[in-house]
Amino acid sequence: MAEIHLYGELRRFVPDSRPTGDSVIHLDSLENETLEALLQRAGLDIDEIYTIFLNSKLLTTHNTMAQYLGYQQVCENCRNWDLSVVIKNDDRLGIFGIDMAALVV
Repeated sequence: MAEIHLYGELRRFVPDSRPTGDSVIHLDSLENETLEALLQRAGLDIDEIYTIFLNSKLLTTHNTMAQYLGYQQVCENCRNWDLSVVIKNDDRLGIFGIDMAALVV
């Protein structure tokens, strides 16, 4: 089962969006399912997403400063915004919206 951890205003996509609530969506990933397809199936609006971490490593971001911050990265060019990576059932995603952009800096 893949875990999608939501932060900031994206928490509204989980049943208990209180700051103390569980902000995780659990979904079984389908065979060869891309990140984009998984996010759409989870009901998330991709246009509201600013930064994505995959298994605690930066996958993609709109942040121009990310390359200078020393994050471990999955991507070669993290500003490429490539959501075609295949997600597996043991993957953990951290999804930050535009309202959380400063927190990943």
